[in-house]
Amino acid sequence: MERSHAADTPPGTTTTRIERSRMAPNPPADRRRRAAPLAAGIVLALAVSGFTGGSAQADAVEQIINGTFDDGHAPWWSTANLTLDSSDGRLCTDVPGGTINPWDAIIGQDNISLQTGVTYEFQFFGSATPGKVGKALIQLPVPPYTQYLAANPALTVSGDSYRYTFTSPVDLPNAQVAFQIGGSAEPWRICLDDISLLGDAEPDEYEPDTGPRVRVNQVGYLPKGPKNATVVTEATETLPWQLRNDAGAVVASGTTQPRGLDESSGQHVHSIDFGDYQKKGTGYTLTADGETSRPFDLGTDFYEQLRLDALRFYYTQRSGVEIREDLRPGYGRPAGHVGAAPNQGDMSVPCQPGVCDYTLDVSGGWYDAGDHGKYVVNGGISVHQLMSEYERSLLAPTGEFWKLRDGTLDLPESGNRVPDILDEARWEQEFLLKMQVPAGQPYAGMAHHKIHDDSWTGLPLLPHLDPKLRELHPVSTAATLNLAATAAQAARVYLPYDWRFALRNLKAAKAAWAAAQSHPEMYADPNDGNGGGAYSDDNVTDEFYWAAAELFITTGAREYRDFLLDSPLHTADVWRDRGFDWGNTAQLGRLQLATLPNGLPDRERVRQSVITGADKYLATLEAHPYGIPYAPTDNTYDWGSNNLILNNAIVMAVAFDITGTDRYRDGVLETMDYIFGRNALNQSYVTGYGEVASENQHSRWYAHQLNTDLPNPPRGTLSGGPNSSIQDPVAQQKLQGCPPQFCYLDDIESWSTNELTINWNAPLAWLVAFVADQDNGDARGRLR
Repeated sequence: MERSHAADTPPGTTTTRIERSRMAPNPPADRRRRAAPLAAGIVLALAVSGFTGGSAQADAVEQIINGTFDDGHAPWWSTANLTLDSSDGRLCTDVPGGTINPWDAIIGQDNISLQTGVTYEFQFFGSATPGKVGKALIQLPVPPYTQYLAANPALTVSGDSYRYTFTSPVDLPNAQVAFQIGGSAEPWRICLDDISLLGDAEPDEYEPDTGPRVRVNQVGYLPKGPKNATVVTEATETLPWQLRNDAGAVVASGTTQPRGLDESSGQHVHSIDFGDYQKKGTGYTLTADGETSRPFDLGTDFYEQLRLDALRFYYTQRSGVEIREDLRPGYGRPAGHVGAAPNQGDMSVPCQPGVCDYTLDVSGGWYDAGDHGKYVVNGGISVHQLMSEYERSLLAPTGEFWKLRDGTLDLPESGNRVPDILDEARWEQEFLLKMQVPAGQPYAGMAHHKIHDDSWTGLPLLPHLDPKLRELHPVSTAATLNLAATAAQAARVYLPYDWRFALRNLKAAKAAWAAAQSHPEMYADPNDGNGGGAYSDDNVTDEFYWAAAELFITTGAREYRDFLLDSPLHTADVWRDRGFDWGNTAQLGRLQLATLPNGLPDRERVRQSVITGADKYLATLEAHPYGIPYAPTDNTYDWGSNNLILNNAIVMAVAFDITGTDRYRDGVLETMDYIFGRNALNQSYVTGYGEVASENQHSRWYAHQLNTDLPNPPRGTLSGGPNSSIQDPVAQQKLQGCPPQFCYLDDIESWSTNELTINWNAPLAWLVAFVADQDNGDARGRLR
């Protein structure tokens, strides 16, 4: 995930190069590591509709020198690969093709004065031949290159005027205006004119378009499942509602239930329950309080399709292999990080200086998110949940293992008589095995925490064009235990299909467990975030518990059983209100011990603890006006809140598998309503699903918003979702003071609210398969 970026100085300039704005592609902080709210002095204060107060006043003094280019173009500067021409009263230049990053070609002006609390209006006229998406920045000109304004104007051949406002959080005499215009394979021409920066501006008010006030699951509801909707209204008494079919005929009606103020959205809302209506169909709408919802279906086909799409996402995240156009039309690309220039490749990667004196072949695996990094702790939970989805399909009463059979995902491996979901998971598991320190080396058996570029790159940037040096980072106990857990799981999962691979995993798992016990407190450096996320974690008791659980389930060995029984986590309440994730994995061990056959003496108590956790999340959902099993006590949403919400729903799904009790299954279904549009923003967070859905998730290669030659993320890609900390400049410009559910932007630059990751699609895939397995919604027995 993204976070902070460092950058070099553009060639031919005396000004230090701008990091992410112009140098560093993504903002500071990797999306995966835990994020704390930014200090107030660093937060952008761009006014947001209903979210922000007034700004300080200042004289409307022009800060730009010679923004009309009536007499040359001094003091504007450029990188050495540009020749500025202002002979016709505009500033024009031909931008060479073949550059990699946006900051490889820059036009800029230095020594811009900013005052704390002053709202500024930034305007310019721009054109491009052919049309291009540019990048306009106002920022600190030295590390950490803090951006106070970041915009991506879509420049056209005919040209247009652009206007932005922001409120400065700092007093700064030497801010920088920069137009980043590199990163195009083909040459093009840009012209700029009438560039202006004035203080004493009225702040723009950001008003998200939330559409009709009736919020529904825009994808659809199971005919025999719960059907709930939310109406945003100031009415305090019940209201009539009507359900209409695609012909406009009223097929059901009733009255709303007032729910009062919803703290997570700041809205007054009512609930609608139309669960009694069960006829399959398309194009249904709900009307209440004079508003009509976006359309939705009643059926099961959409979940069956998403079962596949959520897993097909992983193929186009693969590193080290060509993505075939015939398998993913519109998403074909050359193999990334295989050593073809300018790529340096992952086949012989050195360690960071001073870390080790060997190289490893760590090719393959999945790119973690929107960047080109690969992280063991994030890969671990992701590949685990895919293998867990497969194991559930074999063991759960409603499991339909044939839906994951060979040939279902259209992979290069399809046709090899191995379920496609296991072919995809193996691509990542093979990479995790490669991250283990070889025998004979210091820390043998441990796993390197991550591998990524030595500094941040910009976006868009296709993997095969990444020119940066790749580096192995130090080993960590957390990464080692992730390897132990997934390798132990893989040993049993792959045994029917490839016994040699299964034994290789078991050997690696045992070696990793022993190494972790010898080095139980080797933590990732929280400051190691240049070029990739730090993913630091200074408490690995949960990883020890998870790894012991997987090893015990696979081997039945007393060593692992005794460790589990002696662990305080074995009897602790592990069900956090914020859910589990890559940094909180004891819950994975608890769920596995509850659902997979094993000889644990207190297994029934373990199973009951899962039911207790499910009851907790179900109670949260039932109390929540939007029906969400997630309500942190401080009313703030985390980075990747959608993933945490889905993981809480997995606990309810497992409780259903254990008990066969419908209310747990119904809780899962209602959780999916939030993901698909029954939320304050009235939008689906899954690309391609719902009338209004996320489509600009942060990514270097699914970057249509920045380069129309590139695609949006594939169907079935989950966005991270609302994040109260709004760490990126784009979100900071628009979302100050946002209620939790409103802390989201479907913008490719909003890496803190809108990134995609392998560990966010994993619970989506698991849950969608669970829902698709329910068929008509009837429980069929209990998991033994």
